Amino acid sequence: MSQPPVPTFPVTAFKAYDVRGRVPDELNETIAWRIGYGFARLLGAHNLVVGHDIRLSSPALTEAVINGICAAGCNAVHIGQCGTEEIYFATFAGDNAGKRFDGGLCITASHNPADYNGIKLVQAGAAPLAGDCDLDKLKALVADAEMLPAATPGTACHCDFKAQYNTHLMQWIDTNRLRPLRIVVNAGNGGAGNIVDRLEPLLPFEFIKLNHQPDGRFPKGVPNPLLLENREETARAVIQNKADLGIAWDGDFDRCFFFDEQGRFVDGYYVVGLLAQILLQKTPGAAIVHDPRLYWNTRAVVEAAGGTSRVSKTGHAFIKQVMRAEDAVYGGEMSAHHYFRDFAYCDNGTIPWLLITEYLSARNQPLSTLVAEMQRAFPCSDEINRSVDDPDAILHKIRNHFDGQQTATETLDGLGLEFDHWRVNIRQSNTEPLLRLNLETRADSCLLREKTEALLALIEH
Repeated sequence: MSQPPVPTFPVTAFKAYDVRGRVPDELNETIAWRIGYGFARLLGAHNLVVGHDIRLSSPALTEAVINGICAAGCNAVHIGQCGTEEIYFATFAGDNAGKRFDGGLCITASHNPADYNGIKLVQAGAAPLAGDCDLDKLKALVADAEMLPAATPGTACHCDFKAQYNTHLMQWIDTNRLRPLRIVVNAGNGGAGNIVDRLEPLLPFEFIKLNHQPDGRFPKGVPNPLLLENREETARAVIQNKADLGIAWDGDFDRCFFFDEQGRFVDGYYVVGLLAQILLQKTPGAAIVHDPRLYWNTRAVVEAAGGTSRVSKTGHAFIKQVMRAEDAVYGGEMSAHHYFRDFAYCDNGTIPWLLITEYLSARNQPLSTLVAEMQRAFPCSDEINRSVDDPDAILHKIRNHFDGQQTATETLDGLGLEFDHWRVNIRQSNTEPLLRLNLETRADSCLLREKTEALLALIEH
């Protein structure tokens, strides 16, 4: 007698780079269990590491993931509340007893609203899912596969990686070079406050702490410093406290954002340039990877510092792939994702502020001075998002409008048009009917405004 058909499960939470959806209709304990089970089977894993962010739904989803992993016959090591970068670290570093992990999962929805959650997944060595172990294959397993418990279930245990990770972080800088900076830090009630507290005794800094305690209800709103309304509190605190700089994070603190000593937000594009300078001083002649949205400044900085620049399609899996192929020391996206070769090519939201505070101390210059020339030479727009009914039609319209005027056309990631004194990248959102625009010019803020207005008029009329 044939077995009854396997019930199908909703998989709308599977996105381009990770799992993310509203709880409980898109992501719940049943789906989380199946993801844990399916991931363990997909990897043929023996040991997986699991952690979670500060969201109210995260502990229950984490328990479900761990139960699914164990049901598949795989062991699960639970490292507790953490940032995504701590899952990356545990996955590639292993524990102090020499245990290695076949992959890792962080239950987090980053900067999404409080009623969302998600899962970020990596393979052994903290490598992104690819090839025979990609997200589409996991999605198919979760949707349709019959998941029978293994004859010998795996075991679950807890392990604390905090001290091990603290040691790793402090190896990135020379504390003898640090000055006693005053720094405003805004965790946005996400998880970054824990890392700041752990490193505080090891650093000569005075931290002025805003929204420091984790709170999955997000009383001040979702922790997303890219939103203009979320920047004012940090900027004001920098000015009021006469701080040397301000730092803010998203919920799982894999991205960090900077404010100069005058409380002005520093666009992530120029932070990429600054970190490229810093890493090329430490590793002369190395390769630097950047995304295709904005890059004139990055290429100029890298060339001046004696490095080589490489472009990658936007997204962590693509950036990491190019970095590994080029053995690049650093990769940066203007969205504040910063990737480091010596962190298994993964993105990290703590290493950037450690490197930049060391650089500020050594140069004995304010942050505004260190980025002023880059901002003057290559002014840029913030990323502009516009909702449209037919993104492909709008891209076709823009391409036709400028046909023959551009000096170069790029299609690596959306549509890139380059002219003598300005360039634009226009790309579709992976998840919404949105177009995302990024423009830059060569030392011409007036031209930037003019071309921004012209492109918006093309899109909206």
